[in-house]
Amino acid sequence: MIPTSPKIQFTLAELTKGLDVTVQGDSALVVTGIATITQALPHQITFLMNPRYKKYLAETGAAAVILTKDDSISCPVTSIISRDPYYTYAKIAAYFATPTHAEIGIHASAVVGQNCHIHKTASIGPHCVLGNHVTIGPNVVIGANCTLGDGSSVDEETYIDAGVTVYHEVIIKKRVHISSGTVIGSDGFGIAKHAGVWHKVPQLGRVIIEDDVEIGSNCSIDRGAIEDTVIGQGVKLDNLIQVGHNVRIGKHTAIAGCVAIAGSAIIGDNCLIGGGAGIGGHLRLADNVVITGMSAITHTIQDPGIYSSGAGGVVPNHKWRKNSVRLHHLDELVQRVKSLESVLKELTKE
Repeated sequence: MIPTSPKIQFTLAELTKGLDVTVQGDSALVVTGIATITQALPHQITFLMNPRYKKYLAETGAAAVILTKDDSISCPVTSIISRDPYYTYAKIAAYFATPTHAEIGIHASAVVGQNCHIHKTASIGPHCVLGNHVTIGPNVVIGANCTLGDGSSVDEETYIDAGVTVYHEVIIKKRVHISSGTVIGSDGFGIAKHAGVWHKVPQLGRVIIEDDVEIGSNCSIDRGAIEDTVIGQGVKLDNLIQVGHNVRIGKHTAIAGCVAIAGSAIIGDNCLIGGGAGIGGHLRLADNVVITGMSAITHTIQDPGIYSSGAGGVVPNHKWRKNSVRLHHLDELVQRVKSLESVLKELTKE
């Protein structure tokens, strides 16, 4: 929905309404903002999740702290007890997020093609360009300077920030958020070499963005070569991510910045991919796979688990850690071998 201006202050009872939490203390306390556990003032709320920050709990100046039941024992102020403090913090912090404002309707400077269907509650910002046969659903916001190609569609309550380019026939479903600079539906890297010259292979597929997807800034998601590129429900993409043609990303997978996914790779549900990782083309990652940052994935991963790569290619994370430790002792090992060789030489002489 189009955001509205927030209240300046809330009681703890208002902030925690509908959440699975227990307020231990004064639920009528008034809160006017969010701060870190070390910087919070008596009218602000904070949270504790990382054990490293527990040492600051006794001296926090916050009005209330979101934390676990165990941590609440040593909390000197009102506690909001949660089984998942970070999630609770996320829900409460949303009350204090800076609102964005969008006027309902089509801005006078926008260019709209033929046979477009734009819901009366949608907002089309300044200098947008919509091709022919574009469909815009209820409560959609299209920021300034966006381009939507022919036959594209954007479903209800999706928010597209300024400066996003959506190519032809791209399908964007409900409650999607796309940040500035992202390009969706450009041609994939399809080229065929003939007689020493590269020739373009037409990219005939689409891109489909499922419900509740969030896409960071300056991402590039290629359209399919023949089949569609599909970003599954609830997927979260960080900034500067490349998604090649025909890639399929499973539900609720989260991918950190600067990841590159080559064409036709299939990534399972509930995966986590660390920043800077590279995934080769035509590979598969099973559900519930975690790839640590800067890993190079060069073969299919069939089993859930944590994986990392180094000089020897991708291996289970526990093996990679052992190999990494041994690698750092390589010089010591060489010196020991030399010493043993010297002893063996002397024994041989005797």
